[in-house]
Amino acid sequence: MRIGLVSDTYLPQVNGVTTVVRRIVALLRGQGHEVAVVAPRYPDFAGAAGERELRIRSLPFPLYPDIRLSLPSFGRVAEFFDEFQPDLLHVHTEGALGVAGRRYALARTLPLVTSFHTNFPQYSRHYGLGFLEPAVWRWLERFHGPAALTLTPGDGVRDELVRRGVGHAAVWGRGVDTRLFQPGRRDAGWRRWLAGGDDTAVVLHVGRLAREKNLDVLIEAWYTARAVLGQRATFVAAGEGPVARDIESELPFVRMLGFLPRQHLATLYASADLCVFPSHTETCGLVALEAMSSGVGVIAADAGGFRESIRHDVTGLLVPPSDVHAYAEAIIELALDPARRFLLGTAARERALARDVDPENAELLARYAALIGVIARRTAA
Repeated sequence: MRIGLVSDTYLPQVNGVTTVVRRIVALLRGQGHEVAVVAPRYPDFAGAAGERELRIRSLPFPLYPDIRLSLPSFGRVAEFFDEFQPDLLHVHTEGALGVAGRRYALARTLPLVTSFHTNFPQYSRHYGLGFLEPAVWRWLERFHGPAALTLTPGDGVRDELVRRGVGHAAVWGRGVDTRLFQPGRRDAGWRRWLAGGDDTAVVLHVGRLAREKNLDVLIEAWYTARAVLGQRATFVAAGEGPVARDIESELPFVRMLGFLPRQHLATLYASADLCVFPSHTETCGLVALEAMSSGVGVIAADAGGFRESIRHDVTGLLVPPSDVHAYAEAIIELALDPARRFLLGTAARERALARDVDPENAELLARYAALIGVIARRTAA
């Protein structure tokens, strides 16, 4: 198969969309298929060596400079894909490049697959633009409407898309690499570096440090928990974003690690004792699955995709999304109870094994092949 992928975010950015797109690229190449990617160009990053890519010039988004915005570049995208001759196009984002990829697939009557990774209607509220939420939904319904298949990583989001008229929505994209993220990567050296002592609980947050991730609640909860735990816990954040400065100024005791390569991130997860994820806008919450696969107990918002991954008090703890006291109480409780952390972490690992990427990968290849076959039969007829 020859598959074209389009995304408005890609390497060197580290986020859920990039993780999924890179996973598909590796899968296709590993299975002997051809793949070509259209993505933004980033400063001081030439692109992935040896891969077929079209990088489109981008500019920083004023509200969040780490996010880059590209012009659609319809002509360049069409020229690139005309040369590649894809059998199918998979568009992962609804931005300018996604629009260009969507237009190309429809103009060439190619099978079009789209993905719904990000809950932009909810995000609009966090940036004081809640009045735009109905318009955002109308755009998303229009964007995904012509696709033969729309993939989204959560049951709840799939049901919402179907309710809004996107009847071809299906759940895909919540698999976790259980060989990379596994308890055996726990590293005593990392723990000494982070915590100083074996008895100190490492409390971790991983993700984009942005307002829509409900980090105001995290900041307050960590401040309260630290006041009780003192040196019995160390608090660590891995990720970058506009709220990083707030965390540094309000919680000077937090170890800020920035973005980490996935191999290092896997070691960090396994070396932690518990992870805290307060976001209530997650379609999937892949970070929670990565932590669970690493054998680490998770405290997460009782909302969105976390509800589909975590069984409360069995594989982790679910907390009312805006309840600072409940987060702090859960952190203190688990930090002081190694036996309970072990039970939650063991059950979390078993749950994550049921979400391994291999079955999902096979399913995606089968879906691609089926859609390509349908178009081929129609052309032959």
